[in-house]
Amino acid sequence: MKQQRRPLNLLRQSLLPLLLAGLGASAQAGSASSGTGGLPRNTPAVALNFAIQIDKFLFFRIGDGAWPTPGGTTSQVNFALSPSIPAVPTTPVNSNNTAVNWNGAAPTFSVAASGNVLPVEVRSNGGQVSVFATVTTALTSGSNTIPMNMVSVTSSDATLPAPTIPATGTGTSVNVSGGGTGAVNSLVTIRNANWTFAYNSAISRTAGNYSGQLSFTAAVP
Repeated sequence: MKQQRRPLNLLRQSLLPLLLAGLGASAQAGSASSGTGGLPRNTPAVALNFAIQIDKFLFFRIGDGAWPTPGGTTSQVNFALSPSIPAVPTTPVNSNNTAVNWNGAAPTFSVAASGNVLPVEVRSNGGQVSVFATVTTALTSGSNTIPMNMVSVTSSDATLPAPTIPATGTGTSVNVSGGGTGAVNSLVTIRNANWTFAYNSAISRTAGNYSGQLSFTAAVP
């Protein structure tokens, strides 16, 4: 199985190296002859064997480094959570001895995201392409952690779906549809989409700057 793996600092992502292959061919021939004169006339036959190798290639990127020039940098996705104190939405201020109406319920959080919409591209002639996510580094701030599945990702195009992000380890894979705009035929896959990352938890967390990393892998049989 050929694979291309792509880290994403999370919150973020990078590109995948390009696996290109070539075309090779070889031929083998025999020989034959026929005589003249009083011998019966015959037609010589020569066998010629051909061997043609068409290798697989797989290109996968998230962020910059678009085809045909792979490379680029790892993308950074950021989420800033701001608390609001009930019973009325009151944003606390950084100060001492400041009175605020609070009914004692847990605060709610609004999320401001940046760098969370990333272009994704897959190209391959290797058959069914699948994509899955792996938690490389957990979301950690000191001794505190947040499960990575608090982050979700959605795709702008169903033909290049985004895989589910697991809490830890490697998640389940999703299949990329074959063909696509610019593809020669259904044997070649060329798909593009935008993936949007979001933080989907209203659970209160210990304050801190949490950082972690995801990697996304594209694979063919």
